Amino acid sequence: MARKKGREITGWLIVDKPAGIGSTDVVGRVRWALDAKKAGHAGTLDPDATGVLAIALGEATKTVSYLTEALKAYDFTVNWGAETDSDDASGQITRQSDQRPTADQITAALPGFTGDIMQVPPAVSAVKVDGARAYDLARGGETPDLAARPLWVESLRLLNATPDSARLEMTCGKGGYVRAIARDLGRTLGCLGHVAQLRRIWSGPFRAEQGVPLDLIDRANQSELETRLLPLQSALADLPCLRATETGATRIRNGNPGDVTTGAEYGETVWVTGPAGPLCIGRYMAGQVHPDRVFNL
Repeated sequence: MARKKGREITGWLIVDKPAGIGSTDVVGRVRWALDAKKAGHAGTLDPDATGVLAIALGEATKTVSYLTEALKAYDFTVNWGAETDSDDASGQITRQSDQRPTADQITAALPGFTGDIMQVPPAVSAVKVDGARAYDLARGGETPDLAARPLWVESLRLLNATPDSARLEMTCGKGGYVRAIARDLGRTLGCLGHVAQLRRIWSGPFRAEQGVPLDLIDRANQSELETRLLPLQSALADLPCLRATETGATRIRNGNPGDVTTGAEYGETVWVTGPAGPLCIGRYMAGQVHPDRVFNL
């Protein structure tokens, strides 16, 4: 049987992902519910994590990389006293400790995890090692050798603490692993730790309050879901918006540099709109925008 092509539908659907399902599976259910031809997501959430999962549909998939680069915020709980092989509660305990930190000790340790830091991803992660995913190697009994990677942590603060756990909020850039923060914080404090609960509360311009519950996606009809779609340009809030001239819009649609009526810094990445809506993402150069990604709307 030939594969169904689906509808040409463009926009963003923000899902409030529940625990117990992977990000790719959520994309598949959204695509099925909307009969969409094309869909993708901006930023994987672990199966046990909840919160903002931004699903791009149609031409919005061309903006995914710009949202992926945006800051994201997480609310998470660390349980003290044990490390696991996955750095969260789903894994097997590998080490234990009777030590417990005070709230003051936790607070004093947090500055060491902010700003530009180096972070070794969890063994159970999607990082590739010699072409294979680290989680596949780990689940096959191997211990993947993962190199430390740079991460920008905008802020990390303690929300509350009990003798056996701490709830924190972190804002970070692309590629951050909350599980690795929990693991390394536990080691620094000498008590060991792992993530017990994790929720992404915002990603770029998208907030958890905008999220559609997955059970609603499963039972709603297409027209109901379409009312929850956000426009393609929602993910481009951090880029300057320029307007094309009439002739410039025609040239840009054909993939050529086109004149714009407003300006930006030379070489700056911008997005361009015209009478019919978004036209492209490109670079501004002396009164023109040179398109990198043209939207077929």
